[in-house]
Parts: sequence; structure tokens; C-alpha cells
Amino acid sequence: MNKRHLFFLLWLCVSHNVFAHAVITDYSLKITPIHANHADKVELRFNSKIELSLSQIFLVSKGDKHQLLSASNGQKQGQIVIAIPPLNTGDYALRFKVFAADGHLTEDVIHFSVTE
Repeated sequence: MNKRHLFFLLWLCVSHNVFAHAVITDYSLKITPIHANHADKVELRFNSKIELSLSQIFLVSKGDKHQLLSASNGQKQGQIVIAIPPLNTGDYALRFKVFAADGHLTEDVIHFSVTE
């Protein structure tokens, strides 16, 4: 094997780790809305396992108020279940900072509305 082939194989191995961030693949708010004045849950699904002990998920409400939410691992790898407290009607967001099992940080925001 010449040096060029060896370099290419090494690059493939390294590049796999460079792009190993946790990417959200789906979330329950797409099909199941949150209704006013009822505690609920939201499921987030990622393409890799999440280290919950190193992650934070916040509920963001009017006035940029942040409330830390509790979360647990779902039944499938990469699934997180977030406890949502009873909310009034209005616009909200989930802001999350999650660590993939390989240590990469992912930050994102999901906007949603609460209806009657």
C-alpha cells in the first residue's frame, strides 16, 4: 500500500469522529401539540446516545425566561423524554445543550405553541 492510500484510509477514520455530533432526527412536537394547563412530555430523538448527566434542556418563555427541565432516557438509544410543566397558552421554545456519548456538544432550539 502506498502513502497516498494509507493517508486516505487514515483520513476516513479521523473524519468519522469529526462529524460525530448528536443530530436531532425527530421530536414529538411535530405531531403531538402541548395543550394548555396540562403537564405533558416531549420526546426528542437523536442519531446517537446522549449523556444526560452532562446535558441541559430549558423551557424558554416570554421575556426570555429560562426554566431547567428534567429529562430521562427513552426506551430507544438516542431518545430523551422531557417533562413539561403545565403551561399557559402562548409561544415557547425548548433550548437544549446535549452531549453525545462521544463528548461532542450539540445546541439547538425548537419553537412551539401551546393551545387550548
